[in-house]
Amino acid sequence: MWKTVLRRILAMIPQLFILSIIIFLLAKSMPGDPFTGLITPQTDPAVLEELRRKAGLYDPIHVQYIRWIKNAFQGDFGLSYAYKIPVKTLIGQRAANTFVLSLLSTVLTYCIAIPLGVLAGRYQNSKLDKMVILYNYISYAIPTFVLSLMMLWLFGYTLNWFPKTGSVTIGLNPGTFKYYFDKLYHLILPSTTYALLATVGIIQYLRNEVIDAKSLDYVKTARSKGVTEKKVYSKHIFRNSLLPIAAFFGYTITGVLSGSVFIELIFSYPGMGNLFISSISTRDYSVVTTLILLFGFLTLLGSLLSDIIMSIVDPRIRIE
Repeated sequence: MWKTVLRRILAMIPQLFILSIIIFLLAKSMPGDPFTGLITPQTDPAVLEELRRKAGLYDPIHVQYIRWIKNAFQGDFGLSYAYKIPVKTLIGQRAANTFVLSLLSTVLTYCIAIPLGVLAGRYQNSKLDKMVILYNYISYAIPTFVLSLMMLWLFGYTLNWFPKTGSVTIGLNPGTFKYYFDKLYHLILPSTTYALLATVGIIQYLRNEVIDAKSLDYVKTARSKGVTEKKVYSKHIFRNSLLPIAAFFGYTITGVLSGSVFIELIFSYPGMGNLFISSISTRDYSVVTTLILLFGFLTLLGSLLSDIIMSIVDPRIRIE
């Protein structure tokens, strides 16, 4: 298996190379440049031209790309035009917030999806099953930004149960218990919002797997041997229904990391998604290209992780 994993990792290199070319060309096709926002009636055009020349914006496209990709391989993604700090440092600061948000969102997603999927499959056609199906339809149909705004309005502004913006209250000393508790408190609303929308596929597939497993021979054999219904579901049906969960697990982890743009933007959470939108607005090319390249890498990594997890859960599956 590990030889196959290594081969898949090596295959990611040309994929990332092609992705980097597409990203670079799209970034260069954006109107304006990083210095466009500096223009005021008092701005000297000669100064702006000098800044553009020093930044290499007038070099041929292929020269700019080679310089960018060469530095990227060395871990140097350039300097953020908007924040005046290295891109690696800037993204590193935001990545920690997004990672914590992703971790809590993933935990909540599976805590909601697994019980609902198993119970809906076990009590098929019951009122509980119909309620779960209705919940699935609603969560599938509602857009992320709509639910985010509704949750923010209800629990943030109306009931005032949770913070409305940020990742921590200003003025708290880092490293203290109160500081970490406050960070967790700020995470509850955005992570719950994401989890409510991310359960759709897991619930549906798990429900179908449980329903199909109930009529299989190994379940009938277990029941004929006098195994209690509780053990039939916990040790036989549920264990063999884990495959769809494994199939989604890798994508769920990396998907939250790269797909939290709307959540972070609406809740003003200082993560990579929020940084991505603000960088597009300010034409911060170095940050935009690095983030998209990172999101693309996370997508490929999610596919690989899902395949590895599935091969562990079911040894009959071989990743290729």
